[in-house]
Amino acid sequence: MQQIADWTGARLLGNGQVEVRGIASLAQASPGDLVFVEEKRHLETAIRSRAAAVIVGEFFAEASLKPLLVSDQPRLAFARAAQLLAAKPERKAGIHPSALVDSSAQLSARVVIDERVVIEKGVKIGEQSWIGAGCVIGAYATLGRSCELYPQVTVYPGVRLGNRVIAHAGAVLGSDGFGYVRDRSSGHYEKFPQLGRLEIDDDVEIGANSTIDRGALEVTRIARGTKIDNLVHVAHNVRIGEDVVIAAQTGVSGSAVIESQVVIGGQVGIADHVRIEGGAIVGAQSGIPSKKVIRGRGVTFWGTPARPIREYLKELAVLARLSKKR
Repeated sequence: MQQIADWTGARLLGNGQVEVRGIASLAQASPGDLVFVEEKRHLETAIRSRAAAVIVGEFFAEASLKPLLVSDQPRLAFARAAQLLAAKPERKAGIHPSALVDSSAQLSARVVIDERVVIEKGVKIGEQSWIGAGCVIGAYATLGRSCELYPQVTVYPGVRLGNRVIAHAGAVLGSDGFGYVRDRSSGHYEKFPQLGRLEIDDDVEIGANSTIDRGALEVTRIARGTKIDNLVHVAHNVRIGEDVVIAAQTGVSGSAVIESQVVIGGQVGIADHVRIEGGAIVGAQSGIPSKKVIRGRGVTFWGTPARPIREYLKELAVLARLSKKR
């Protein structure tokens, strides 16, 4: 328990010698598990559960029948405890015989290369990284330390991943952007060069089947700590700041800028050259038209076109009243 308290920064109350072996929900807890509660009304249930110990908020600071870890952020402390307690799959370092690894690739110590992986020339992979079955890593791409690529991830040539980047199954990193030039005389479209780069910084996580395009002539960049859900598309030349959260089925068009600590709900459509300033919140299924600037730290925007939620709700109320009059 004391080790968990030190790791999470929580304050230990009660018997620090109790053994904790895993994590669980209140309903599924068994002896040896750690659980958490964020609200005082759930505390009695947690104390009576089969769990060995409980992470609680600052609302409780007295001893109980179970050891307590007191934290001002119980959910965060629980997530950190999981890093110590949750079972991780054991992966044996080495290259599977079916993998195709170019002789010029540089693989650091304790790298795991699973079956049917293709690693092209000039690739660099940092120590303790794992490349899952069927992944393809293009020429001169670089991966930092402790990266995890789940099966069937494709990393295009020249892409740079920082340390501890996680890409879930089917993600495509560095594909060509959707850029075409229309010939006015014939009406035909010709491809605009897609020769830029994709750079993804440390501690970024990318969901399954998400796609992030390389820059056209410059760079697409995802900054440190950003988390991208499944089925998200990020187009060419987009810049995303630190600690941004983007939920599933969102589309970000070319040259958009999303500043740090923005939260974006599911199925949001962001047009080209949009700027979302730091700390703004964009609600699910909102639409942001071209070149619009969204600003307001902590302000929630909703609707199409997206506007502050108070305005949006007032408009809905007006429409409701008009409908009743008719």
